[in-house]
Amino acid sequence: MFGSILLVALMGAGPAPGTSLPTGDGSAEAVAARLSAMLQAARSVISKHQTDINDPAKGDKHLDAATVVGEAIAAYKAKTGEDPTAYDPATRQGRLIGAQLEAIAEVMDEAQSSINQEGVGFKGFIPATFARLVNETFARRVVGEATVKVTAPLDLVRNRKARPDEWETAVIAERFLAEDWPRGTPFSETVTEGGAATFRMAVPEYYAASCLSCHGGPKGSTDITGYPREGAAEADLGGVISVIINEP
Repeated sequence: MFGSILLVALMGAGPAPGTSLPTGDGSAEAVAARLSAMLQAARSVISKHQTDINDPAKGDKHLDAATVVGEAIAAYKAKTGEDPTAYDPATRQGRLIGAQLEAIAEVMDEAQSSINQEGVGFKGFIPATFARLVNETFARRVVGEATVKVTAPLDLVRNRKARPDEWETAVIAERFLAEDWPRGTPFSETVTEGGAATFRMAVPEYYAASCLSCHGGPKGSTDITGYPREGAAEADLGGVISVIINEP
C-alpha cells in the first residue's frame, strides 16, 4: 500500500532556479513543463515535512491544504521564476495549473486525519504516494484534457498501475538510459494516438542520497515498507514524470 513508485523524494530533474521554462503561453510544451515543475515543487514540500508527518508525539502537523499549496507555490516560484497564480485562468496553462493546485489542496484535505494521528510513526504519506494521489485527483478534474503520471523503468515499478506504457518504455530505454543523454533533459514529441494528435513529455528523475534507505542496498533486502530494495546508487535513473496534453 505504501510503495506507489519511489518511496522518498527524488532529485528534481526540472529546471534549476533561474532557468527559463519553454515559452509560448498555452503551448502544449509549455503547459507540460509547468505541470511537471509544479508536481516536483509540491512533492518537495511533503519531503521536507516527512519528519514532522511521522512524529508519533505530534498531533496537528499544521500541514493543511492552504499551507502546502502556499509552500508549493513558493517552491515553484523559486524553481521557475514564475508566479503560477498569475497565469491567466482563461488560458489552457492557467486552467490546468489551477486544477493541479486544486488537486493538491483536495489531497491534503483528505489526508489530515492520517497525518495528524498521534501515537503512529510511519504514516505512509510519502512524496510518491502524495504525487500519485495528486495526479489521480488532477485527472478527474480535467478529464480528457491532460494527465500526469509518475512511472519508472519497469524493473523499478512497485505499483502495477504505474507501469510504463509503450511510449514511456521506449523513451526510457532509447533516451534516458543512453550514455550520451544529457542528464535531466526532458524528451517530448507529438504522436498520433486513437487518430488524434497528442503531445507527450517525459522528464527523467534521479535517486538522491535520501532515496537509498529504501532503494539502495543490500539489493533484495526488505525496506521499511516491506518491499525488496533495488540496489540503486545515487544519481541512477529512478523515475519519470510523464505528461500527456490532448490537443483539441
